[in-house]
Amino acid sequence: MAESRQPNRLARNLLIGLLVLVVLYGLAGFLLLPWWLERTLPEQLNQRMGWQAEVTGISVNPFALSVETLGLSARDSDDEKVVAFDRLSLNLNFFQLVRGIIGFEAIELQEPFIRLDLLEDYSVNFARDWQDNNPTTKETAPDGNESGPPRFYFTGIAIEGGELLFRDYSKAEPAEFRITPLDLSLNDLATWPRDGEDSNYSLQAAIGDETIEWQGDLSVTPLYSRGSLSISGIGFQTLKHFLAPYLPYDLRGGRVSLRSDYELQAGDMLFLATRNGTLSLEDLAVAVNADSEEARLTSGTVSVDQIGFDLNAREASVGQVSLDALELALARDETGTIDWLAPLAPEEDGQTTDGESDSRASAGARPFRWSVAGISLSEGRVRWQDRRTETPADLTLEQISLTTGALSHRLDEPVNYQLQANLASGGTLSFDGQLTPKPFTLEAGISGSQVALAAFEPYVQEGANLTIADGTLGVDGNLDLDGQQEPLTGTFSGTAEVAGLALQLRDGNDRLLTWQSLRLAPIEYNVNPARLEIGTVTLTGPEVRVVRASNNVHNLSRIVRSGAGGQSNEAAGDKPGFIFRIGQLMLEQGAIAYTDRSISPAFTTSFDELSGSVTGLSNIPPQQGKVDISGRVSDVATAKFGGTLGALGTDDVSHLKLTMKGLSLPALSPYFGRYIGYGVDSGKLDLDLAYEISGSRIDASNLVVMDRFELGQPVASENAVDAPVALGLALLKDQDGVIEVDLPISGDLSDPDFSLGQVIMRAFVNLLVKAATSPFSMLGSIAEIAGFSSDELGQVSFQPGSVALTEGEPAKLAALADGLLERPELLLNVRGGVAPEADGLALLREELTSGGRKSLSDDEWEAAKQAYLAGERQLPPEALNDLASARGVAVRKVLLDTHKVPADQLFMLDPSRDANVNDDGAVTVQFTLDVR
Repeated sequence: MAESRQPNRLARNLLIGLLVLVVLYGLAGFLLLPWWLERTLPEQLNQRMGWQAEVTGISVNPFALSVETLGLSARDSDDEKVVAFDRLSLNLNFFQLVRGIIGFEAIELQEPFIRLDLLEDYSVNFARDWQDNNPTTKETAPDGNESGPPRFYFTGIAIEGGELLFRDYSKAEPAEFRITPLDLSLNDLATWPRDGEDSNYSLQAAIGDETIEWQGDLSVTPLYSRGSLSISGIGFQTLKHFLAPYLPYDLRGGRVSLRSDYELQAGDMLFLATRNGTLSLEDLAVAVNADSEEARLTSGTVSVDQIGFDLNAREASVGQVSLDALELALARDETGTIDWLAPLAPEEDGQTTDGESDSRASAGARPFRWSVAGISLSEGRVRWQDRRTETPADLTLEQISLTTGALSHRLDEPVNYQLQANLASGGTLSFDGQLTPKPFTLEAGISGSQVALAAFEPYVQEGANLTIADGTLGVDGNLDLDGQQEPLTGTFSGTAEVAGLALQLRDGNDRLLTWQSLRLAPIEYNVNPARLEIGTVTLTGPEVRVVRASNNVHNLSRIVRSGAGGQSNEAAGDKPGFIFRIGQLMLEQGAIAYTDRSISPAFTTSFDELSGSVTGLSNIPPQQGKVDISGRVSDVATAKFGGTLGALGTDDVSHLKLTMKGLSLPALSPYFGRYIGYGVDSGKLDLDLAYEISGSRIDASNLVVMDRFELGQPVASENAVDAPVALGLALLKDQDGVIEVDLPISGDLSDPDFSLGQVIMRAFVNLLVKAATSPFSMLGSIAEIAGFSSDELGQVSFQPGSVALTEGEPAKLAALADGLLERPELLLNVRGGVAPEADGLALLREELTSGGRKSLSDDEWEAAKQAYLAGERQLPPEALNDLASARGVAVRKVLLDTHKVPADQLFMLDPSRDANVNDDGAVTVQFTLDVR
């Protein structure tokens, strides 16, 4: 019986001992362990991290293997709070511990606060604090091998309402971000490989209105994760901070949302793939740099769908890229630099902007493949500002609509595109075709209508001193460019029209050139070699105003700005010259107004109703063009311009003819006043001008016919000729009052001092002066018919001492009479005359032999002659005077009685006593002409 009680006692003692152990275990767990943890945890944080920590309370349930910590707060060595939470609950799994696994049934963390600092050296504050308080050691297993990491298992981890304060000191401008609330759910997580078993997680975080949602499956060893990531409303401040080192521009606004499915694996090789991604960018605003006053790139919404990426396959794909209300402003400064390109300029040492050589791409790497399903842009706007031009240019394309087909890394595949846009200044443009990036080829159907040309005025003014007051451009055609070889080749074919053009000089308000329309159809242009062919150019209603200023400079000569010439032949090298051909130019109802302010009063005239054609224009010989244009001058005269044209710009000969009928001469009165000192009272002008032009050399025959030309009032002019122009005009007129003269001229059109109109006018004035100063030369045709020279017609010869004419002189008077009869306005002044010696000796001899005297011997005559010459012997005082008067009367009698010259055309002048003696010994008497 004693033996039976002994086992019972042992069992009872064991039970008691077990109860004591349980009680002691409970007391240690419920009382001692919390007390020890409350003191040890701050000490360990201080030793290991250098933190000063406080704990409100720790409770332990040793039987449930759970620990609950309340109110932990830790501050680092800078006395800044680094870690805190309201409640942390840990629940260990006993059975996992038995298996050597640190297993947690649940970890719950409520309202945690974590301050994470990214330092200047890109380390974090946690690592820094650990390294500052713990020497570097390398733990090894007892057998000398490195110990492997402990195995952890988490049945569930939950973080509720946390806050992560992230401070970044790695950038020039420090920044901080508060991620709150921070909610995390992580289930079934192990730190060792498990076949076919992965954890699942869910993370939600926010920075103000910026949210992150991350969920999926996770395996730690090896690292594997599959799930989805969604980032919403990330503001531009956040993006700007992290992208600033890599973005060459200044981000001013924008909000990004991104969502994608992904798969990540890290083992022997890294695997990363994404799919079903979407990107949304709203209210983007980007400035060129921090000093810019305003954003130069803005957008409404940019959205991208079907984003996919495969790191191992080196492949990326994008679905449709949609851009709404994208606005871009570009500017070129005075040096020619475009603002958006300036930050991308390469470093002087040839390295890229990040300091790495462009050769960093590994040789032989598998090419990266990419594709974009298409791009669409709606309600876009692009503004171009150019300050390099003398007058800043400002062009804006708005309501831009762009769609493209698929694009990919296969740059040799064509991409379809359609582009439409409106110009803010007026007009629409559209392009439709295909583009191949490499080798570059472009096919474009181009259409433009009502494009206001005034907006392009600054570029016109780079080479021309013009202002575009009005005008629109329309174009329709096809452009093909091919860059497969150097130089670029291509063609344009289509039509173009410029309507309502109005041009004026920059410093004037008067219109220089206007037209209703200029149409070119068809146009064929070849880029290289440069060749332009136009079928028909139709110019309707052109009006040109030509003005010669008081300084003798024409307004047309001021159009081309100095220094704006084209490329010199030397600079052009051996490149083929520009070739052009124009089938025909049709002119309809053209007009030219000409004003000459260099004379007073100013001269004005006009050419209107100009219509006709020019065919076969080209600069390539051989070429035989034709001109046929007719019109009206000064509202009354008719004009016709025609002929043949050689190849322009060559030495081919052109033959041109201008005829003008019925021009009123009083309209030219200012020119006659300047050059001859008289205005024009009446008369008509006909012109028949024939020009032969070879290169810049011109030879012309100018037949001028003036009918009933009558001078008007005298005009004071310093340029007027000093000659009896009225006499000259009278000599030029025939018996019907018509002046017909041929004025041949020649010169060099390239000479700036050569003016065709001035040359013709001066030639006529010179002819007029010649007529006035050598009047008998103008009767040359009459004299030549009679067998005399024009000089002979101005004098008559007498036998010495007699009124008898020498041989042939009566015929001369007959010719002179014909000239007077043909020109009733001419007056002949007859001045009798004697030569004292020749006539005196003749009269002396007659006196000595008259009256039945015997003949004189030679000695007697010599003695009488010497006595007369010595003044020892005299004739009667009236002898020579009577002879001089008798000779004038004799001439008048022959003209009046024999040749019927009207008496009112003949005038007797006071006789002359110093008449000339010709080589034959005859005494000559000079005539003079005058005009009524």
